[in-house]
Amino acid sequence: MSKCCANGKGPGYASPLEAMKGPREALIYVTCVYNGTGKEKPDYLATVDTDPSSPTYSKVIHRLPVPHIGDELHHSGWNSCSSCHGDSSASRRYLILPSLLSGRIYVVDTATSPRAPSLHKVVEPADILQKTGLAYPHTSHCLASGDILVSCLGDKDGNADGNGFLLLDSDFKVKGRWEKPGHSPPFGYDFWYQPRHKTMISSSWGAPAAFTKGFNLQHVSDGLYGRHLSVYSWPDGELKQTMDLGNTGLLPLEIRFLHDPSKDTGFVGCALTTNMVRFFKNSDGSWSHEVAISVPPLKVKNWILPEMPGLITDFLISLDDRFLYFVNWLHGDIRQYDIQDPSKPVLTGQVWVGGLLQKGSSVVYVTEDGKESQFDVPDVMGNKLRGGPQMIQLSLDGKRLYVTNSLFSAWDKQFYPDVIQQGSHMLQIDVDTENGGLSLNSNFFVDFGSEPDGPSLAHEMRYPGGDCTSDIWI
Repeated sequence: MSKCCANGKGPGYASPLEAMKGPREALIYVTCVYNGTGKEKPDYLATVDTDPSSPTYSKVIHRLPVPHIGDELHHSGWNSCSSCHGDSSASRRYLILPSLLSGRIYVVDTATSPRAPSLHKVVEPADILQKTGLAYPHTSHCLASGDILVSCLGDKDGNADGNGFLLLDSDFKVKGRWEKPGHSPPFGYDFWYQPRHKTMISSSWGAPAAFTKGFNLQHVSDGLYGRHLSVYSWPDGELKQTMDLGNTGLLPLEIRFLHDPSKDTGFVGCALTTNMVRFFKNSDGSWSHEVAISVPPLKVKNWILPEMPGLITDFLISLDDRFLYFVNWLHGDIRQYDIQDPSKPVLTGQVWVGGLLQKGSSVVYVTEDGKESQFDVPDVMGNKLRGGPQMIQLSLDGKRLYVTNSLFSAWDKQFYPDVIQQGSHMLQIDVDTENGGLSLNSNFFVDFGSEPDGPSLAHEMRYPGGDCTSDIWI
């Protein structure tokens, strides 16, 4: 890890608080999916104009289609980030786009023309399989060494016990697996590392053979979904501890440490049980966990189950570690919590931007006194909001939260068929960083339903200069 200890100024920022002083975002890159929509078109990377002074504000200004059909672009990460800030030879130039279903990993050049990125390289699934046995790539993070680490959720047949971590070098060649032999986690999904504590922790979605077919509650009972956090020594990849989150921690998805690299605590969003679980280091070096925030399921009518979970599918932490934001994809709300005391989060903001329980829906929730009710969801620029809030991204200064509404095409089709038919949209939430509070911006609406090749599904968002879910400080 010594490469980035050189003197000089590399990519990103010296600290999370320095990053908050960075320039306002003018562009945002969004992964857009046609796989699973019935259109025989390749997925693509959209460039969206987020500069309010621009004539093309809140419009898609460029589309980079990938060469193949059926990839399912999903998450994205950088070849280099603030973990390499000390290395003047490093540069944040390439956006890494793992394809969840095909196993391809696309490398996109965003530096030559930031408004019109171009394809630089394709890492083929056959190469990854031959050298590592890994498939279903998901999360990618750059390392201070210049390498890139990618979590892979299974083997080629979709078995979870074939999952692990793929290591690419700075030229995007397959180096092998990162973890030591025999130290793969029970399930794969997301991960975050905190080098000062010599620790990486990964989370658990499920077996690709199960989740790629849509969500089946029986598969949870059958043990095809995860409820564990895997604690690794960093950077050497030894599995030190497996934390079983139990029935309060089903489907732990996105995981983040606090941004301050000296801190030894973080959170994971447990989707099915709709809990934010906090993990923390004990004095003996082991790790523990506790439920920090719990969203109760709602009693509902006219739905597939008598109770509806919120389904926390994404969350993030502001760069000053003051606020935590998460979405309830099914209920339809975005929440803001003050986490200045991480063990006692306080709800400070909430806004409804969709969901299955909005007025006009056939589904209603039943209040404690037996009344049927639904949530008010405003229109934006004359558009009725579809689906539920899914991926979120925060501006560096913490004042704007962007949100898209596609989770994964097979699950979109199951829970929000209108999003498959009409496409995604992207919204902006204005954030009160002084007192807390969220409000829907009425002047920003990116409609992926009116794309040239037909309605598409928008997922993860990245700024050219990095953000609070891509950059890690060492």
